[in-house]
Amino acid sequence: MTAAHCGTVSALTLGLGAATAIPEAKGTLPKALFAKGNVSAKLRHRLAVEIDSIVMLALMRPANAHVAAGSGKVPEILVIGLRLAAGMRDIPAEIVDLIAGQRRSGIVFACIRETEHEGTVREECAFAVRRNVPVRAGHIPVTKVYAGAWRPAGESVLEPFGDTMDELWDSLCAQALLDDIDGARLDERLAARDLLARLKADEAKLTRDHARAKDPQTRNEIYARLHKIRAQIDAMR
Repeated sequence: MTAAHCGTVSALTLGLGAATAIPEAKGTLPKALFAKGNVSAKLRHRLAVEIDSIVMLALMRPANAHVAAGSGKVPEILVIGLRLAAGMRDIPAEIVDLIAGQRRSGIVFACIRETEHEGTVREECAFAVRRNVPVRAGHIPVTKVYAGAWRPAGESVLEPFGDTMDELWDSLCAQALLDDIDGARLDERLAARDLLARLKADEAKLTRDHARAKDPQTRNEIYARLHKIRAQIDAMR
């Protein structure tokens, strides 16, 4: 059997094994499949022009992943390849959200792009997932799209790990987003990652503001805020 592939990425190149791989003849998913129903014209347009192809690469269930069903919240895990159209650079978060919201499955998206590197063009892959954000009991459920870093497609791997589908899902998400096979306390760790990114962005802005400020009082106020943020960043490392 020839495995379905998105660019050069397939279940086999990712390390997921032949038992989970989708046959090439069954892998391609029409973009129109996800543009039905209550989808805005803007999002339909983005799906049409920003995505070159959508391919289901792998399907993991308890039987072929050799794990227990667990809580049942994650009945299956899909790996879907999204090949970005020429010139597209960023993770298509809204499209990931659109596709993931139409299935109960856990889905790891392998986003594929071509980019210039050292005078040539190389294929890169970045993973993205849509997860529930922890909220207090009784509050409306919230979901969020998280993304990992871009890397050469040939270096992108996902190692099946865990005893249940829940553990497998958290581990795959941790690998995709944090480069760590351990899926324990994943939501807490993702929240910390996002907070650190926001603090670093604030630090960069305040550093620029401090360099531009002429008034001594303004400079002192900015420096005090900058010092506080740097202390928060140091405490998280």
